[in-house]
Amino acid sequence: MPLGEDGNGWKKKTSDIKEHYDFKEVLGTGAFSEVVLAEEKRTQRLVAIKCIPKKALEGKENNIENEIAVLHRIKHPNIVSLEDIFESMSHLYLVMQLVSGGELFDRIVEKGFYTERDASQLIHQILDAVKYLHDMGIVHRDLKPENLLYYSMDEDSKIMISDFGLSKIEGAGSVMSTACGTPGYVAPEVLAQKPYSKAVDCWSIGVISYILLCGYPPFYDENDAKLFEQILKAEYEFDLPYWDDISDSAKDFICHMMEKDPMKRYTCEQALQHPWICGDTALDKNIHESVSAQIKKNFAKSKWKATFCYTPVVRHMRRLQLGTSLEGPSQITPTSPCHGHLLFTGQNNVSHYEDGRRGSNEGSTDRDSLRSCTYCCRPTSRI
Repeated sequence: MPLGEDGNGWKKKTSDIKEHYDFKEVLGTGAFSEVVLAEEKRTQRLVAIKCIPKKALEGKENNIENEIAVLHRIKHPNIVSLEDIFESMSHLYLVMQLVSGGELFDRIVEKGFYTERDASQLIHQILDAVKYLHDMGIVHRDLKPENLLYYSMDEDSKIMISDFGLSKIEGAGSVMSTACGTPGYVAPEVLAQKPYSKAVDCWSIGVISYILLCGYPPFYDENDAKLFEQILKAEYEFDLPYWDDISDSAKDFICHMMEKDPMKRYTCEQALQHPWICGDTALDKNIHESVSAQIKKNFAKSKWKATFCYTPVVRHMRRLQLGTSLEGPSQITPTSPCHGHLLFTGQNNVSHYEDGRRGSNEGSTDRDSLRSCTYCCRPTSRI
């Protein structure tokens, strides 16, 4: 069905999007679209707008309509939101919340003090947001640290989940079986090409929790086949000395989240009741030195190359913080479009880490795709 003929009332018709927004600078371009930093004329609020030519969508209307359907339903404080949708004769415009606090790993590395309790609080926010999605019948399917962004540069900023390019709305009687996601974070049942459920998100949260506590991924091997074999068998260890100072409660939480059998794996609701999340078992010992050193070794910033040019938005944000563009604190803490990349297990998205480990190479595929619909501006200190 051609766009504009489906009767969706949440699309606003416009002859010119610039009647509503001042376009500032281009955040990124891809094969099918362009993303711009924009200011809403009525409120002077900063947003990011993905501009998609309808010609690029011919034959793919269902793909973008599915993503819009997912994003339009989501309203949660820890999830990057789709704020508006405009349609002209030639383009579809997705107006997304703009987040400015940078990526999860960058913030951890820059901290001088980081504890298990910090990791627990982060995971608590993620679990709460993903439970919300699951309760709505939405499965994210690509949870990973790169898709976890800080809302602002404030020290106590909340974390935000982005990138719903691979998300799926569970329908009555529908079965998910598409092998998709990012290799290092994907659940065994997905690699095994078996039908799967929302439990795949819980596995990914387990992998993220593991990394937050040691700074390296639970699965790595020089050989791709062996890497996938580890994941299929759920073979991982709490290596010494990196896990010496981590509590048994944290390890127990991870074991429940990274349970091979999806029927036995913790749900988000169960995970939120685990003492490491809701109790006082998360330790307050500073593990920053060890974790940040491993993050810097194992998660290079090469992914920033060949994706989107963040220089324009950083420059613009710097001007805002100098008070040259907007007035009032609310405009300096923007809201974002910040979707990343989608990677498929069928592709060889694996890179060597500096210490010999292997992991997903998020810079190896076209990040734009029709499904990538959010973009983040990173603080100047993190570029």
